[in-house]
Amino acid sequence: MQRIDILKGRRDRIREDIVAHLDVFLIGTVAKSPSMSGHGLTTKVKGKTVSLYVRKGIVREAEEMTKRYKRMWLVLQELSRVNWEILKLERE
Repeated sequence: MQRIDILKGRRDRIREDIVAHLDVFLIGTVAKSPSMSGHGLTTKVKGKTVSLYVRKGIVREAEEMTKRYKRMWLVLQELSRVNWEILKLERE
């Protein structure tokens, strides 16, 4: 089996992993603010930091969803590396 075929197989597995997690993530960080009594989801919107209030009952789920985003970001980085290798091999 050629290297390009191995890379294309890896790319397909990575894409399946991404698709499986597309609907269960949040971008940002869930943290308890020292100045507030509850938790907030902090993220960037058009270059500005925005915080959203996170109700006590959904804090754990929101934290898990932000962890999924961090894992998915790493998977996207891996997909980019694999695509780069495929591009180089196809152009040779």
